[in-house]
Amino acid sequence: MSRETEDDTYAAFVEAAWHRHLRTAVLLTGDRHRAEDLLQDCLVKLYVRWRRAVADDPHAYLRRMLFNGQVSWWRRRRRELLTDEVPEPAGRYADPPAEFLDELDELHRALRRLPERQRAVVVLRHVEDLSERDTAAVLGCSIGTVKSQNARAMARLRTALLTNEEATA
Repeated sequence: MSRETEDDTYAAFVEAAWHRHLRTAVLLTGDRHRAEDLLQDCLVKLYVRWRRAVADDPHAYLRRMLFNGQVSWWRRRRRELLTDEVPEPAGRYADPPAEFLDELDELHRALRRLPERQRAVVVLRHVEDLSERDTAAVLGCSIGTVKSQNARAMARLRTALLTNEEATA
């Protein structure tokens, strides 16, 4: 395959996959700007490895890169800046119905409060719709770890969302 054809294939992949992987990156990072940076960094690295990625599954390859990039960032981070309110940028998702905006914001806040590993499991299992086996492969852990992290995360999310629901009732 010529370099020009590879470039065209890569450009078509990026165009088709951008929104899907940006959503994953947003949920992994909890921040749209950080997610865009993470995705752009990973796409640059993916371009260099495009022949290897396209021989396998480029979506899986990019998902793994996103997770590894986020883990590297978590490890480098020295401290966390806490704030009472996180601004939600306009246009985060393609025009969600107005009645779901509050629930979506509440879910995002609850996801951001999960530990990083639990958040990654929830995003990969329930947003990316990966199997337990595929999630374990992306995270580099056992299937049992995926199951236990998912169970703990879902329990924490249920508690957070129910507590919020009771507080507003």
